[in-house]
Amino acid sequence: MIEFLLNDQPIRTSEAPASALLDFVRYHEQLKGTKIGCREGDCGACTVLVGELNADGQTVNYQSMTSCLTPLGNAHGKHIVTVEGINAAGSQLTPVQKAIVDEGGSQCGFCTVGFVMSLTGHSLSTQPATEKSTIAAIDGNICRCTGYKSLERAAAKLTADLADRPNENALAWLSEKQFVPGYFAGIPAKLAKLRPDEAPVAEASSAVIAAAATAHSNGGSAVSTSPNGHAQNQNDHGHFPPAPFTHPLVGGGTDLMVQRLEELREQPGVRLIFDQPGRRGIRHETTGRVVLGAATTASQLLESDLMRGLLPNLPQYLKLVSSTPIRNMGTVAGNFINGSPIGDLTIMFLALGASVTLLDAASGTRELALPDLYLGYKKLAKAADEQVIEISFPAPLAGDFFHFEKVSKRTHLDIASVNSAAWLRVENGIIQAARVSAGGVGPVPLYLARTSEFLVGRELSAETVSAANAVMQEEISPISDVRGTADYKRLLLRQLLWAHFLQFAPELAVDELI
Repeated sequence: MIEFLLNDQPIRTSEAPASALLDFVRYHEQLKGTKIGCREGDCGACTVLVGELNADGQTVNYQSMTSCLTPLGNAHGKHIVTVEGINAAGSQLTPVQKAIVDEGGSQCGFCTVGFVMSLTGHSLSTQPATEKSTIAAIDGNICRCTGYKSLERAAAKLTADLADRPNENALAWLSEKQFVPGYFAGIPAKLAKLRPDEAPVAEASSAVIAAAATAHSNGGSAVSTSPNGHAQNQNDHGHFPPAPFTHPLVGGGTDLMVQRLEELREQPGVRLIFDQPGRRGIRHETTGRVVLGAATTASQLLESDLMRGLLPNLPQYLKLVSSTPIRNMGTVAGNFINGSPIGDLTIMFLALGASVTLLDAASGTRELALPDLYLGYKKLAKAADEQVIEISFPAPLAGDFFHFEKVSKRTHLDIASVNSAAWLRVENGIIQAARVSAGGVGPVPLYLARTSEFLVGRELSAETVSAANAVMQEEISPISDVRGTADYKRLLLRQLLWAHFLQFAPELAVDELI
């Protein structure tokens, strides 16, 4: 039985855990304010807030999520807020709604609810509100009528309204100012009574396939793709998607709910792992390795002080990975297991030297280096009963270099034509160790082993980079598709390799010209 709070009402339902939260809200509960748009997590018209009780048992953390890709079972024990749940008695406008109205930010109105919910979630954040962060909160919402200047003005007005939001007891202030109704104050106590020990799952057979859903920016460069790249017809190398699976694991839902919603909804053996104990979290072990739970989301990477300390530029890299709602949902292990040749997180972690820990049905575990997971397009080196439970990588040292680059048709909310990451350790101008990865230039996410090995022991110079590019070009096998020709992808990867090294050593630009 799935139990959660929908606005100010308790819900108990035996609907399929892998059905879409959007459909439950609209058709079971008749709350039609949440709109059906793309059903792929792109447009944001179906955005809702998902509130989860914090460890203190006294406060709730609200995040925006696209309900079209949220498995209903992932709502278990949480507070789901639709647009109907944010208006006070008398249906007067909230400050968020009023800012959009005052600045002419709505025309047809279809997308407006999504903007309202994303900005309301931002208002509930514990982080200081700046105009930049307010605009970033709507990076998962698309409007095809107004352009965005009116919405940017609304964001500026809202930022000014939030300037007086206190750090302590902010919810009381937000309620007083009618950002949210008064019933929000009682939500922590109600959620405490619902707090699950683990997510509700149907028992699966031993034929579990670890197909946990993933953060966006993963899909193949197909004959026909969504803006986030979900393969709708053919994959990168011209094959049709794999045969239907049985008893899948579902994490955040951001790929599987696009690709196989009807199958998932009808299967009794679906297992939801998004909220299972021990599947989240990031820790730095005494061995020097950083360990992530498999269901750690992209947003949790972004918010992690540990990760940001080790990789100071991580926020700018992760901002290239889809949108805020999808980063709130998509899991790191799901990105790996999706097996896309251009999965952004996969490419980053290949360069970080990551390994995955696999658990089988008999509770046995084994560790596998991430490059060894990929045997071919969507073909993984794991048994049908194995699933990823942890990810680990050696913590970069203070003087190490790490950089991620991505080229896509749009800067944000798009999949890569080519992406790449690089890690280097340099002493006295000599490269002591290197790991370079690339996506979009082969049938799998590539760890460029020969290129990485070639760099070791060589001087950090323009000549070394040029020579490494020659090795790299022999190591890749791009094809021409809707994301670009094979020659174009080769050129892009050459430029990205140079971008890595120029980030590390800008003086190489002068050396190259000389």
